[in-house]
Amino acid sequence: MGILRLILNVIWLLFAGLPLALAYAVAGAICCVLIVTIPWGIASFRIANYVLWPFGRTVVERPSAGIGSTIGNVIWLLVAGVWLVIGHIVSAAALAVTIIGIPLALAELKIIPVTLTPLGKRIVPSDTAFATLGSIRI
Repeated sequence: MGILRLILNVIWLLFAGLPLALAYAVAGAICCVLIVTIPWGIASFRIANYVLWPFGRTVVERPSAGIGSTIGNVIWLLVAGVWLVIGHIVSAAALAVTIIGIPLALAELKIIPVTLTPLGKRIVPSDTAFATLGSIRI
C-alpha cells in the first residue's frame, strides 16, 4: 500500500498539490499580516502542507476546540473558505475527466471539510487516526 500512496502523492503533487498549496500559502500570508488573523494564517499553512502530500494522512477533530474555533471557522468561511472550496471543486472536476484522475478528484473532495472549517482540526497519519480517536474523552 505504501508504493501506491507514493505514486498517488507524486501524481497529485504535479497536477493539483502545488497550485492548491500556493493558494493556501497566499491565504496564510495575507492572514498573518494582522495580529488578529494569525490563527487563520497558521491553519492555512497547515492545510497547505496537507494539500502537498494528502495520501496517507487524514483530518481529525481536536476535542479541546471550543467556541472560539467555531466563531473563527465562521469568519474563515466567509472570507477565504468559500474561494478555496471553489478551487477544490474546479480542480476535482478537471481531475475526474480521466480514469487515473478519479482518486485524485476524490482526494480533492476529501480536503473540502477542512477547507471550510480549519480551526479545531489536526492532520495526522491515516494509520494513527483511529488510535487518536480512541483517546478522546467525552
